[in-house]
Order: sequence, then structure tokens, then C-alpha cells
Amino acid sequence: MTKPEIFRYGLGLRKPHYQDFLERRVPVDFVEVISENFMIDGGRPLDILRRVRDRYPVALHGVSMSVGSADGLDRRYLARLRQLVDEIDPIFVSDHLCWTRIDGFQSHDLLPLPYTQEALDCVCANVAQAQDMLGRTMLIENPSSYIAFADSEMTEWQFLDALCARTGCELLLDVNNIVVSAANHGFDAIDYLHGIPAAHVRQIHLAGHSQGEDLLVDTHDRPVPESVWALYACALDRLGPVATMIERDDDIPPLETLLMELDIARAVQPSRRAA
Repeated sequence: MTKPEIFRYGLGLRKPHYQDFLERRVPVDFVEVISENFMIDGGRPLDILRRVRDRYPVALHGVSMSVGSADGLDRRYLARLRQLVDEIDPIFVSDHLCWTRIDGFQSHDLLPLPYTQEALDCVCANVAQAQDMLGRTMLIENPSSYIAFADSEMTEWQFLDALCARTGCELLLDVNNIVVSAANHGFDAIDYLHGIPAAHVRQIHLAGHSQGEDLLVDTHDRPVPESVWALYACALDRLGPVATMIERDDDIPPLETLLMELDIARAVQPSRRAA
């Protein structure tokens, strides 16, 4: 598979930095926004996104599609997302390998799935429906997780490989989430990199995490740690050049701080450990 055009380095567009992106040229190749924040009919946030889109390519990243929901996708949600997709013409449309909704209740949390054939059938049907309704190939992101299911029949990377093969979807590889889940569940992060379908990875997320009492917690509130930078270098061995961005969702620093962190990503070279 030949990868299409690559937008190399980006940042998550967050409210404290709106004016920076509107008033000057920020040295990024793209920005990413949380889709749900802009799935509205009008108002200031959508106006800002339209103006930013005139200056930078935009990726849409969702947190509540709930591709793992056994009761299917919310068609009203998909219709609102399709409206935003048609207006913004994003470079990527992504969401997470998780479920967030059941019986009309939205948990607003990225809940884990058992990696079983039954769950795979459900996720494949939902991803295929989403791609049909959006008219776009979806990127699915690997989650951070804190529990594992005893009845899982495959690893997470095997599940993602099968999902891509059956639906034609692509992957958003969150390197921080691999580090967090590997520490929490005791698997080798390098095995994960070897197991994913490399040709399907279109985008990478880099972020920070925190040490909880017993587990690592995906908090997105601190700089990218050395463990994530090291695994990112290994990922480059398998993936080659791929769109990479820094995520920060809490304790958001000045834009210049994030740009300096993005410069670190630009300087990272393949480690050859994962070759």
C-alpha cells in the first residue's frame, strides 16, 4: 500500500492558542481538533475553526463515536459529523478503539473492549457503517487501558490488524498509549510495533502520562517523557515518515513550549531497535 501525502508535524488546536493560530503563522504542517467541540450549527468555536482551516490543514479527532457499541452507531451523531467533514474537508477523521455509549447513555469515557471474534465483528460492522456514512476512510486509534478481559482471544495489535484487513480503515498510532498499556498489562511494546499493520498507520500521537498508585494513567497533562520518545524512535523504523503530533489536553502551556516539544519530534531519528 502506498501512503498518500504526508503532513509531517502538527499540534492539537486548543482554546488557549486560538489567537496564535489566527494572528500569526505557526510553524506546523497541520492542526487537530476534537470533532465533538465543533459539531454544531454555528457560533464562535465553529467560526474559529473555519478561519483556522483557511490557514492550516485540519484533522478531526473524535472521542464519542463508540465503534465498540453492541447496539450500533448513533446515526444522528454520524450525520452531524458528516456535516462537519463536508465543510472542513479534513486530512484525517479519527476515533478510538473503544465503546462509550449504551442504551442511549454516553459515558464520556473511552471504555475497553474484549479482544474476541464477537467484538471484532461488532467493531468491523460499525467502522464500515461510519466510513459509508462519512464517505471517508476512518483512522482508528489504539487506546490506553487499565484492565484486560480474561476471555480475550487475541492481542490488541492482532485485533487492529484484522480490523484494517476487513474494513480498509487506517490507524492512528498513539505511542504514549502503547507505553501506558504495555506497563499496565506487562506486554512488550516492541512486540506491539511489530504486530501492527505498518502500511495502515497514517498518523501518530505523542503525549505524556502520570504514575498512579499501581498503574500508568494517560493524562495528557505533561510533556512527552523519555519512554515515549524512545518508542517513537523505534516506531519510525517500521513506519518511515508519518504525520506526528503532540497532544496536550490539560495544564496546557504556552504555545512556544509545545512548539519546542514538536522540534524534539522533528529531531528524533530511527533507533533500529524495531528493525
